[in-house]
Amino acid sequence: MRHSLRQFLRIWHIGVILKRYRLDNLFSTTRLPGPIRWVGVFIPSGKEISGLPRGERLRLALQELGPVYVKFGQILSTRRDLLPPDIADELALLQDQVPPFPGEQAREIIEKALGQPVGEIFATFDTNPLASASIAQVHPATLHDGREAVVKVVRPGIGKQLRKDIDLLKSLARLAEKVMQGGARIQPLEVVREFETVVFDELDMQREAANASMLRRNFEGSRDLYIPEVYWQWCRHRVMVMERVSGLPVGDVENLRKHGVNLKKLARRGVRVFYTQVFRDNLFHADLHPGNILVDASNPDDPTYIAMDFGIVASLSTEDLYYIAENFKALFNQDYRRVAALHIDAGWVPATTRLEELESAVRSVGEPNFTRPLNEVSFGKVLFDLFQVAHRFQLTLQPQLLMLQKTLLNVEGLARQLDPELDIWGVAKPELENILRTRHNLESVSQELRDRLPGWLAQAPEIPGLVHDFLVKANSGQLLTRTTSEDTARRFEEQLASRRKMVRALAGGSLSIPGAILMALETGPWLIWGYSAVGAILLALGCWQIIKALRQR
Repeated sequence: MRHSLRQFLRIWHIGVILKRYRLDNLFSTTRLPGPIRWVGVFIPSGKEISGLPRGERLRLALQELGPVYVKFGQILSTRRDLLPPDIADELALLQDQVPPFPGEQAREIIEKALGQPVGEIFATFDTNPLASASIAQVHPATLHDGREAVVKVVRPGIGKQLRKDIDLLKSLARLAEKVMQGGARIQPLEVVREFETVVFDELDMQREAANASMLRRNFEGSRDLYIPEVYWQWCRHRVMVMERVSGLPVGDVENLRKHGVNLKKLARRGVRVFYTQVFRDNLFHADLHPGNILVDASNPDDPTYIAMDFGIVASLSTEDLYYIAENFKALFNQDYRRVAALHIDAGWVPATTRLEELESAVRSVGEPNFTRPLNEVSFGKVLFDLFQVAHRFQLTLQPQLLMLQKTLLNVEGLARQLDPELDIWGVAKPELENILRTRHNLESVSQELRDRLPGWLAQAPEIPGLVHDFLVKANSGQLLTRTTSEDTARRFEEQLASRRKMVRALAGGSLSIPGAILMALETGPWLIWGYSAVGAILLALGCWQIIKALRQR
């Protein structure tokens, strides 16, 4: 009962703010909850903001609702596939402007987490925070060995507050799904669940410390990017201690110029950092806005980026990483048919999508950009436009791919701010090609095969049984799906093509295992070669039987 009353009062409060910022008219055709609908009878609209754009009114309303809703708006701004551009642009301006909690309270949290008095852990600890955000705040400190540090402390009670507000958002999302028309692109409950995952990950300081530590390892010795050191002995779930760094704000271009920073080199390095994180390391900082980036200008002609705040990082599945890399290469080469085919092969659009139609849609995105001056082309914008067009073909993407596109837009925007004449296309293409060339060279592939060999050997006894079961099912027709629709022939051909792919994959995989074993063991005994040859012949005969059986059905 008490819980229901709290939710009722909170919904009423939301209704008051929606009405004040004249956002109720955005939902004029929707059956809103009673408290929100009836609040309009008693609360007048805010006349002083009536002329503001809807995106700005929404941003101001979220700021008044509090830090959880600010964070929700920030994360929602990354979903440009779901939002109108004007609203997405405005939500991207949301900043965590949260009053700090008392420094003595931060001291208590640290001592409870680490089990020691602050005076024993640090030589100095300043109770006045350097920064305060919705999730945590940061205090300066000095270690006993003289190293400067920062201590990030999770805001007290934020976990319970997040849970209450997210539960309320879920309730509102379920209601919205009931009243929204079927087939709508936005799925409110899924958006809230995505927010829930991201924001609760940010509450875990050990997770953030692990993100920072891995990124630092990836860029050890690099002149492109510096990641502060994590002091692991003082990291817990609610507290993180790391190296304190200083530099020039990357968004203050005039100040960078005053210090003689080579802005053209800095801009190119920003692009290189993005492609290295994504395609070499498959781990990228997904919150790269100017507030999280400094510049080390100690050597102005060779400046280095400094990254901070590692609460949101992302990586792609092996399959998505391959397909996104191939999509990038195809777009660089204006091979629109290849882009369309990759979307289908990756499963991002239904397998029944007509290749020619999707190719035409992709061309409509690529050609207008390729005819513009190269210093005006944004690859992030091309990718965004491509995703938008592909929605007509029921495009389905994982949140990590959307984070990738949003991060690319941020990086390109930052690079253009530093060097308005930068040819993004000219910088990105050779960087990607060089990274992929290194990633797929003989030495890298050989090492990967060596790493996988123990797992393959462990599974090897099961392979003959699996091949036998496959052949039996193929010859008995169990691998085919019967259909009585008008397009039976087309579906049959698709199934036939699919089975051929399976056969080729099975054959190729089995033929590669002996080679992988030989490469890994760096030897070539005739016994293994002989076994491989016989196995390959038998497997080829079996594959031919499968194809014959499929042709006869």
